[in-house]
Amino acid sequence: MEQQNTAKPQFDPNGDVKVPAFVLPVSGLVSDEAAAFQRMRATMPAFDAAGQASDVAERREQINTFMAPQIERLRAMFAVNIDRTTIGGVEALDVTPADRSHDPDRVLINLHGGAFILGWDGIAQLESIPLAVLAGYRIVSVNYRMAPEHRHPAGVEDTAKVYAELLKDYAPGRIGIYGGSAGGALTAQAAAWLPAHGLPQAGAVGIFGAGGVPFYAGESAYTAGYIDGSFPPPPADGSEPEDITCGHFDGIDERNDPSAWPGYHLDTLATFPPTLIITGTRALDLSSAIYTNSQLLKAGVRSTLIVGESMGHCYHYQVAIPEGRDAVDQIVAFFRENLN
Repeated sequence: MEQQNTAKPQFDPNGDVKVPAFVLPVSGLVSDEAAAFQRMRATMPAFDAAGQASDVAERREQINTFMAPQIERLRAMFAVNIDRTTIGGVEALDVTPADRSHDPDRVLINLHGGAFILGWDGIAQLESIPLAVLAGYRIVSVNYRMAPEHRHPAGVEDTAKVYAELLKDYAPGRIGIYGGSAGGALTAQAAAWLPAHGLPQAGAVGIFGAGGVPFYAGESAYTAGYIDGSFPPPPADGSEPEDITCGHFDGIDERNDPSAWPGYHLDTLATFPPTLIITGTRALDLSSAIYTNSQLLKAGVRSTLIVGESMGHCYHYQVAIPEGRDAVDQIVAFFRENLN
């Protein structure tokens, strides 16, 4: 039966909007594969990284188990060598194409996603394997310290240690940093941290599924909570949303600490290198990404924003669908252009 939308949004004097229930159809602008993925979600079990396990060790094991089949598929698609190593005193994965054909003069640092509490090393592999082959780069994925055992700035301190060690073998303009979700936010923090602590700026950074301000800072957290479902929307009563980072930013003044959220500080953003930001129209991080891109442009930084139609959080992980592969191809092109 054809959908009939008779209700209209109600606009309150304080600016709040009461949105009536409606059906959001699959976009006619997405690939057949993406449309099939949207339909498949109706049969997928819910996966709540914040709420299904009672302790962080169980959550970490849970996400790695969840990711294992996708990692297996990626390794079948992209032949890589993965060496477990320590760089600058920090545990890391050293990922290279299996044929050792990578560029000897350039390297990418990967900062994995996982809400600042998990993601090592399932999500780290997910983010590193395709790029190592498609870009022909060495990827160093960092096992940065996470909550609840540690607090900010532990993660960015570990990133800086790895970066400083890589400077012994690579020119700073030939080192790129990227990450998705929490790793995207950490990438923004690293771009703020390096010059503020006497290190040369990296050649380029990729902030994916995130921005330089908190994920719940804008309105997209509300819409994504209902149309994407990867994360719940903020509470309807206006109270603070659940802290899925297990206190990673406890004690941080988010508006006034550029080491945590540089997107609020134009003088800090002005020190950023060329930046690529990727989000989706159904993503929790859409507002954060848009705002960060606008602020970078205002600060005089070359920033490129890609917004995937009907795509959710970190859709670039899905290299098997055209939209995800297109995003990864743009990541490759971006680093090739800017790591000079």
